Amino acid sequence: MYVTSNSKPNYTLQETGSIYKSSSKNLWVNSGAYFYNSGGIGSTVHGELPENSRWRIAYFISNPEDTDNGYHPQNIFRLVTRDKFDNFEQSAYFRIDDYHLSSSPHRTVSNGLLFFIHYKDGDNLYYAGVRVDGYAVIKKKINGTYYTLTTKKIFDGEYDRIDNPILLPKEQWIGVKSETTSYSDGSVLIKLFVDKDRSSKWVMVLAVKDDGSKGNSTISGEGYAGIRTDFMDVEFDEFKIKEI
Repeated sequence: MYVTSNSKPNYTLQETGSIYKSSSKNLWVNSGAYFYNSGGIGSTVHGELPENSRWRIAYFISNPEDTDNGYHPQNIFRLVTRDKFDNFEQSAYFRIDDYHLSSSPHRTVSNGLLFFIHYKDGDNLYYAGVRVDGYAVIKKKINGTYYTLTTKKIFDGEYDRIDNPILLPKEQWIGVKSETTSYSDGSVLIKLFVDKDRSSKWVMVLAVKDDGSKGNSTISGEGYAGIRTDFMDVEFDEFKIKEI
């Protein structure tokens, strides 16, 4: 499954309240107002929405705190596949074009460029990716509670929410890849790879086998995949999903 491709026509995908209402057979914009695909490059909203935009107004009403009064719905961008996967690999190249110094209390070290794995719903899934504080992370969310499974510092610098709020490189393509394997005992192995300079040289930075000791459960069986980004204007290239 090759989700972004220059062989597909340009299109704009709008957020919908249900996965079944998405106009795309492959993707669902769960949050963030829009997903754009132009020449094979995907992107979030960039900059501010117009004041009279229906989505600006909708987010001003529903979540002004996280979206800067609705002008930056991309602060909480969530893109979900419509197909489900169990044993699979997903990868993409991300380019951070801008970062928003929102006053939201949810702008924290846990933000970043993250994949969804075994997504059952918004409260039950795995995440794998890179955080704004320079750490790679694999974590899970069970019944709305987060459990960090493993982390590792991979980008230099000291994070500060105000003075140094993002250690990930801007205006540069960063490759992130996850590999997920489920076992008959219910455990789930997740590996995370990074290609810092788009050289096609993937380096494994994390691996963890979840046995349920954290959160009293694993998240086994097929679920949706997808992408989460936080408080950023981001482009995506070569978003691929392959069953293994």
